[in-house]
Amino acid sequence: MRCHRAPTVLGSGQSEERDPLPVRTESQLGEPCWIDLETRDPARSIAFYGAFLGWRAVDTGADSGRYTMFFHGDAAVAGLTIQDPSGGNRDFWTTFLASDNVDETVQAANAAGATVFAPPQTIGDQGRLAVLTDPAGAAVGIWEAGFFAGFGADNEIGTPVWHELITRDFPAAIAFYEQVFGWTPIPLSDTTDFRYSTFGHDESMTGGVCNADAMLPEGVPSHWQVYIGVANVRAAAARVPELGGTVLREPWDSDFGTFAQIADATGAAFLLGQVQPEVS
Repeated sequence: MRCHRAPTVLGSGQSEERDPLPVRTESQLGEPCWIDLETRDPARSIAFYGAFLGWRAVDTGADSGRYTMFFHGDAAVAGLTIQDPSGGNRDFWTTFLASDNVDETVQAANAAGATVFAPPQTIGDQGRLAVLTDPAGAAVGIWEAGFFAGFGADNEIGTPVWHELITRDFPAAIAFYEQVFGWTPIPLSDTTDFRYSTFGHDESMTGGVCNADAMLPEGVPSHWQVYIGVANVRAAAARVPELGGTVLREPWDSDFGTFAQIADATGAAFLLGQVQPEVS
Protein backbone atom coordinates (compact mmCIF):
# COMPACT_ATOMS: atom_id res chain seq x y z
CA MET A 1 0.00 0.00 0.00
CA ARG A 2 2.88 2.40 0.62
CA CYS A 3 6.48 2.89 -0.41
CA HIS A 4 8.58 1.85 2.55
CA ARG A 5 12.17 2.09 1.37
CA ALA A 6 13.05 5.64 2.29
CA PRO A 7 16.85 5.97 2.63
CA THR A 8 16.71 8.25 5.56
CA VAL A 9 16.78 8.24 9.20
CA LEU A 10 19.79 6.30 10.27
CA GLY A 11 21.95 8.28 7.89
CA SER A 12 20.98 10.85 9.27
CA GLY A 13 0.38 35.80 16.73
CA GLN A 14 0.50 34.44 20.13
CA SER A 15 -0.76 34.38 23.71
CA GLU A 16 0.49 36.45 26.61
CA GLU A 17 2.32 33.43 28.01
CA ARG A 18 3.71 32.42 24.65
CA ASP A 19 7.04 30.69 24.14
CA PRO A 20 9.53 32.31 21.79
CA LEU A 21 9.61 30.56 18.43
CA PRO A 22 13.12 29.26 17.84
CA VAL A 23 14.74 30.35 14.59
CA ARG A 24 16.23 27.58 12.47
CA THR A 25 18.82 27.95 9.73
CA GLU A 26 16.98 29.10 6.62
CA SER A 27 15.72 26.28 4.41
CA GLN A 28 16.51 26.23 0.71
CA LEU A 29 13.78 26.51 -1.89
CA GLY A 30 11.73 23.33 -2.04
CA GLU A 31 13.01 21.78 1.18
CA PRO A 32 10.43 20.54 3.70
CA CYS A 33 10.38 23.15 6.45
CA TRP A 34 7.20 22.48 8.44
CA ILE A 35 4.37 20.00 9.06
CA ASP A 36 0.83 20.85 10.10
CA LEU A 37 -1.88 18.59 11.53
CA GLU A 38 -5.52 19.30 10.70
CA THR A 39 -7.71 17.69 13.36
CA ARG A 40 -11.37 17.61 14.28
CA ASP A 41 -10.51 16.97 17.95
CA PRO A 42 -7.56 19.12 19.03
CA ALA A 43 -7.71 18.10 22.69
CA ARG A 44 -7.45 14.43 21.77
CA SER A 45 -4.66 15.07 19.28
CA ILE A 46 -2.68 17.16 21.77
CA ALA A 47 -3.04 14.45 24.42
CA PHE A 48 -1.86 11.76 21.99
CA TYR A 49 1.29 13.53 20.82
CA GLY A 50 2.12 14.68 24.31
CA ALA A 51 1.99 11.15 25.67
CA PHE A 52 3.52 9.48 22.63
CA LEU A 53 6.31 11.84 21.60
CA GLY A 54 6.60 14.15 24.59
CA TRP A 55 5.46 17.12 22.52
CA ARG A 56 4.39 20.24 24.41
CA ALA A 57 1.46 22.17 22.95
CA VAL A 58 1.39 25.98 22.99
CA ASP A 59 -1.74 27.90 21.96
CA THR A 60 -0.59 30.93 19.97
CA GLY A 61 -3.73 32.90 20.78
CA ALA A 62 -6.94 34.22 19.29
CA ASP A 63 -5.13 36.56 16.90
CA SER A 64 -3.61 33.48 15.23
CA GLY A 65 -6.88 31.58 15.01
CA ARG A 66 -5.98 29.48 18.04
CA TYR A 67 -3.17 27.83 16.11
CA THR A 68 -1.22 25.37 18.26
CA MET A 69 2.55 24.92 18.11
CA PHE A 70 4.10 21.61 19.13
CA PHE A 71 7.50 21.80 20.81
CA HIS A 72 9.97 18.99 21.41
CA GLY A 73 12.08 20.39 24.20
CA ASP A 74 12.60 24.02 23.24
CA ALA A 75 12.32 23.42 19.49
CA ALA A 76 9.17 23.96 17.43
CA VAL A 77 8.55 20.81 15.39
CA ALA A 78 4.93 20.91 14.14
CA GLY A 79 1.66 22.80 14.17
CA LEU A 80 -2.00 21.98 14.71
CA THR A 81 -5.03 23.51 12.99
CA ILE A 82 -8.65 22.84 13.91
CA GLN A 83 -10.90 21.61 11.12
CA ASP A 84 -14.68 21.61 11.16
CA PRO A 85 -15.94 18.11 12.12
CA SER A 86 -19.05 18.61 9.99
CA GLY A 87 -16.92 18.66 6.84
CA GLY A 88 -16.49 14.90 6.96
CA ASN A 89 -12.79 15.06 6.10
CA ARG A 90 -10.28 12.74 7.72
CA ASP A 91 -7.56 14.21 9.90
CA PHE A 92 -4.24 14.56 8.11
CA TRP A 93 -0.72 15.98 8.11
CA THR A 94 0.43 18.55 5.53
CA THR A 95 4.06 19.03 4.54
CA PHE A 96 5.20 22.58 3.76
CA LEU A 97 8.04 23.35 1.34
CA ALA A 98 10.20 26.45 1.70
CA SER A 99 9.90 29.35 -0.73
CA ASP A 100 11.61 32.72 -0.99
CA ASN A 101 8.42 34.23 -2.39
CA VAL A 102 5.09 32.43 -2.01
CA ASP A 103 3.34 34.52 -4.66
CA GLU A 104 5.97 33.78 -7.29
CA THR A 105 6.03 30.09 -6.36
CA VAL A 106 2.24 29.83 -6.61
CA GLN A 107 2.33 31.56 -9.98
CA ALA A 108 4.99 29.14 -11.23
CA ALA A 109 3.13 26.16 -9.78
CA ASN A 110 -0.12 27.24 -11.42
CA ALA A 111 1.63 27.57 -14.77
CA ALA A 112 3.10 24.08 -14.30
CA GLY A 113 -0.28 22.43 -13.77
CA ALA A 114 -0.95 22.78 -10.05
CA THR A 115 -4.28 23.77 -8.52
CA VAL A 116 -4.30 26.41 -5.81
CA PHE A 117 -6.26 25.20 -2.79
CA ALA A 118 -5.50 28.09 -0.40
CA PRO A 119 -4.15 31.28 -1.99
CA PRO A 120 -1.20 33.15 -0.46
CA GLN A 121 -1.93 34.74 2.88
CA THR A 122 0.13 36.55 5.49
CA ILE A 123 0.41 35.08 9.00
CA GLY A 124 1.27 38.13 11.08
CA ASP A 125 5.02 38.68 11.13
CA GLN A 126 5.67 34.92 11.02
CA GLY A 127 5.57 34.53 7.22
CA ARG A 128 3.28 33.77 4.28
CA LEU A 129 1.73 30.51 3.21
CA ALA A 130 -0.29 28.87 0.48
CA VAL A 131 -1.54 25.34 -0.18
CA LEU A 132 -1.85 23.69 -3.58
CA THR A 133 -2.27 20.31 -5.17
CA ASP A 134 0.44 19.23 -7.59
CA PRO A 135 -0.41 17.91 -11.09
CA ALA A 136 -0.72 14.37 -9.72
CA GLY A 137 -3.16 15.47 -7.01
CA ALA A 138 -0.98 15.59 -3.88
CA ALA A 139 -1.67 18.47 -1.50
CA VAL A 140 1.40 20.40 -0.35
CA GLY A 141 1.95 23.64 1.54
CA ILE A 142 4.33 26.48 0.72
CA TRP A 143 5.95 28.60 3.42
CA GLU A 144 7.78 31.90 2.99
CA ALA A 145 9.60 32.62 6.22
CA GLY A 146 9.21 35.88 8.06
CA PHE A 147 10.14 35.74 11.72
CA PHE A 148 9.42 32.01 11.76
CA ALA A 149 11.62 29.84 9.53
CA GLY A 150 10.11 26.44 10.30
CA PHE A 151 11.47 23.44 12.16
CA GLY A 152 13.48 24.34 15.24
CA ALA A 153 14.92 20.82 15.08
CA ASP A 154 14.66 17.84 12.76
CA ASN A 155 16.42 14.55 12.02
CA GLU A 156 16.37 13.79 15.75
CA ILE A 157 14.29 11.64 18.07
CA GLY A 158 10.88 13.25 18.50
CA THR A 159 11.15 15.35 15.34
CA PRO A 160 10.45 14.89 11.62
CA VAL A 161 13.18 12.84 9.96
CA TRP A 162 11.94 12.27 6.40
CA HIS A 163 9.28 13.54 3.99
CA GLU A 164 7.92 11.42 1.18
CA LEU A 165 5.71 12.08 -1.82
CA ILE A 166 3.56 9.08 -2.74
CA THR A 167 2.46 9.78 -6.29
CA ARG A 168 0.25 8.20 -8.93
CA ASP A 169 2.15 10.00 -11.72
CA PHE A 170 5.87 9.74 -11.06
CA PRO A 171 7.15 11.49 -14.24
CA ALA A 172 4.71 14.40 -13.85
CA ALA A 173 5.53 14.83 -10.15
CA ILE A 174 9.28 14.79 -10.71
CA ALA A 175 9.02 17.30 -13.57
CA PHE A 176 6.76 19.59 -11.54
CA TYR A 177 8.95 19.80 -8.46
CA GLU A 178 12.09 20.17 -10.55
CA GLN A 179 10.57 23.08 -12.43
CA VAL A 180 8.85 24.88 -9.54
CA PHE A 181 11.05 24.05 -6.55
CA GLY A 182 14.44 23.43 -8.12
CA TRP A 183 14.78 19.86 -6.89
CA THR A 184 17.70 17.70 -7.99
CA PRO A 185 16.16 14.19 -8.07
CA ILE A 186 18.57 11.30 -7.56
CA PRO A 187 17.19 7.89 -8.62
CA LEU A 188 17.43 5.26 -5.92
CA SER A 189 15.65 2.63 -8.00
CA ASP A 190 14.21 2.85 -11.51
CA THR A 191 12.65 -0.51 -12.27
CA THR A 192 9.11 -1.41 -13.25
CA ASP A 193 8.66 -2.90 -9.77
CA PHE A 194 10.06 0.01 -7.78
CA ARG A 195 10.73 3.60 -8.83
CA TYR A 196 12.02 5.91 -6.12
CA SER A 197 14.07 9.11 -6.19
CA THR A 198 15.43 11.23 -3.42
CA PHE A 199 15.33 15.00 -3.79
CA GLY A 200 17.20 18.03 -2.54
CA HIS A 201 19.80 20.48 -3.76
CA ASP A 202 23.42 19.78 -4.71
CA GLU A 203 22.90 16.03 -4.21
CA SER A 204 21.71 16.45 -0.62
CA MET A 205 18.74 14.31 0.47
CA THR A 206 15.78 16.00 2.11
CA GLY A 207 13.02 13.62 1.05
CA GLY A 208 11.85 11.05 -1.45
CA VAL A 209 9.36 10.45 -4.26
CA CYS A 210 7.77 7.04 -4.77
CA ASN A 211 5.91 5.77 -7.83
CA ALA A 212 2.85 4.27 -6.12
CA ASP A 213 0.15 4.12 -8.79
CA ALA A 214 0.11 0.33 -8.73
CA MET A 215 0.22 0.21 -4.92
CA LEU A 216 -2.45 2.68 -3.85
CA PRO A 217 -5.99 1.35 -3.40
CA GLU A 218 -8.67 2.78 -5.64
CA GLY A 219 -9.76 6.18 -4.43
CA VAL A 220 -6.58 6.95 -2.49
CA PRO A 221 -4.96 10.02 -4.06
CA SER A 222 -1.34 11.00 -4.34
CA HIS A 223 -0.18 12.44 -1.03
CA TRP A 224 2.73 13.49 1.14
CA GLN A 225 3.63 11.58 4.29
CA VAL A 226 5.98 12.36 7.17
CA TYR A 227 8.29 10.14 9.23
CA ILE A 228 8.84 10.97 12.92
CA GLY A 229 12.00 9.76 14.65
CA VAL A 230 11.86 7.47 17.67
CA ALA A 231 14.59 5.58 19.54
CA ASN A 232 12.87 2.19 19.19
CA VAL A 233 10.19 1.69 16.54
CA ARG A 234 8.91 -1.61 17.91
CA ALA A 235 8.52 -0.29 21.44
CA ALA A 236 6.90 2.91 20.18
CA ALA A 237 4.45 1.05 17.94
CA ALA A 238 3.45 -1.21 20.85
CA ARG A 239 2.32 1.88 22.79
CA VAL A 240 0.12 3.25 20.02
CA PRO A 241 -3.06 1.23 20.78
CA GLU A 242 -2.73 2.08 24.48
CA LEU A 243 -2.93 5.77 23.54
CA GLY A 244 -5.94 5.38 21.25
CA GLY A 245 -4.07 5.12 17.94
CA THR A 246 -3.83 2.32 15.39
CA VAL A 247 -0.87 0.46 13.95
CA LEU A 248 -1.51 0.49 10.20
CA ARG A 249 1.58 -1.53 9.36
CA GLU A 250 3.58 -3.45 11.92
CA PRO A 251 7.27 -2.58 12.29
CA TRP A 252 9.55 -3.85 9.54
CA ASP A 253 13.26 -3.78 8.85
CA SER A 254 14.82 -2.57 5.62
CA ASP A 255 18.24 -1.69 4.29
CA PHE A 256 17.60 1.84 5.53
CA GLY A 257 16.38 1.17 9.05
CA THR A 258 13.31 0.10 10.99
CA PHE A 259 9.90 1.64 10.28
CA ALA A 260 6.21 1.38 11.13
CA GLN A 261 3.08 3.12 9.90
CA ILE A 262 0.53 4.31 12.43
CA ALA A 263 -2.53 6.51 12.79
CA ASP A 264 -2.92 8.81 15.78
CA ALA A 265 -5.94 8.90 18.10
CA THR A 266 -8.08 10.77 15.55
CA GLY A 267 -6.90 8.85 12.48
CA ALA A 268 -4.13 11.03 11.02
CA ALA A 269 -1.51 8.73 9.52
CA PHE A 270 2.27 9.05 9.70
CA LEU A 271 5.32 6.81 9.89
CA LEU A 272 7.91 6.09 12.54
CA GLY A 273 11.61 5.85 11.72
CA GLN A 274 14.25 4.59 14.11
CA VAL A 275 16.97 7.07 14.99
CA GLN A 276 20.10 6.40 16.98
CA PRO A 277 20.29 8.66 20.05
CA GLU A 278 23.00 11.28 19.88
CA VAL A 279 26.09 10.47 21.89
CA SER A 280 27.02 13.36 24.18
